Amino acid sequence: MTQPAPGIVCDSFRLGPDGIYRCDAFQEFFWQKHGFGTRSASPEAQITLRQIHSDQVVNANSLRDRDREGDALITGCVGISIGVRTADCVPILLLDCRTRTIAAVHAGWRGTLSGISRSTIQKMREDFGTDPADVYVALGPCVRACCYVVDLDVANQFAPQFPEWEPVAGNKRALDLPEANRRQMQNAGVNPQRIFDCGLCTTCQTASFYSYRREPENPGRMVSAIERLA
Repeated sequence: MTQPAPGIVCDSFRLGPDGIYRCDAFQEFFWQKHGFGTRSASPEAQITLRQIHSDQVVNANSLRDRDREGDALITGCVGISIGVRTADCVPILLLDCRTRTIAAVHAGWRGTLSGISRSTIQKMREDFGTDPADVYVALGPCVRACCYVVDLDVANQFAPQFPEWEPVAGNKRALDLPEANRRQMQNAGVNPQRIFDCGLCTTCQTASFYSYRREPENPGRMVSAIERLA
């Protein structure tokens, strides 16, 4: 399978020769490593969850792989890589530049609607004393509004998050899930200048990414992971 050529993409993301995307803004922090997987390769994640499209955030300290249900992991431990699996849902990695707390989030429409991003930041604050102003966020490849059209009953539940929406003809509306998560984190106190979005669409770019919407018969998933090294 042809792999995308290494290079810079939107908001300082870069595809490495190993087939994994990384956020340049994270790379200044020597004490972590992270990556967003593709069809070609995925970073290692020692701890993952049984994902259920929820707002449940789990502290990964002393956790075993797939030991719990939920859709976000946080930890302050050194040497534990935490991750999520996606194939259109939004993978989100977070780091606290002060406490060195890290997080990995799986945000589908149900999790986004229930506030999984906001809940993750709140849990980081409760368990590790994170100040949202110290948080850096990277949003990885996912389905974008160009390809994600939902029924109005779903869209109407998101309407409070998108006050600028105009009425639409018909019974469908395009939904921008990464933007909904970005707004949640900004409203939770994250500096908008520290939220980085790769802009890559898994449904448009199926040569590079698995897409459940494009290939529902294909069980492939990408892993996005982050680890504190020191």
